[in-house]
Amino acid sequence: MIQHNPVMRICIACKKTFDRKNLLKITKDHKKGITFQNGMGRSAYICTSKECHSDSKIKKKLQKALKTNLEPEFIDIFEKEIASYNYYPDKGI
Repeated sequence: MIQHNPVMRICIACKKTFDRKNLLKITKDHKKGITFQNGMGRSAYICTSKECHSDSKIKKKLQKALKTNLEPEFIDIFEKEIASYNYYPDKGI
């Protein structure tokens, strides 16, 4: 039986490596625009710890990672999405 290694990604806020399943994926899809947890295209990953998603420079970090300008409404949607995401891993995991 083949064992698969977990797919690891880096949080853009704290720069720590996590399993992709434990991160919030934000994707800039060329057809759908910016989506959460699905879509294909340029993606950024954020761990769901309070320090990372409440970082004062998160909008700038997302703009740089996605290579696009974000609408002011996006931050409101982002905050609602992160609040509904019910998994808050410890930063040490």
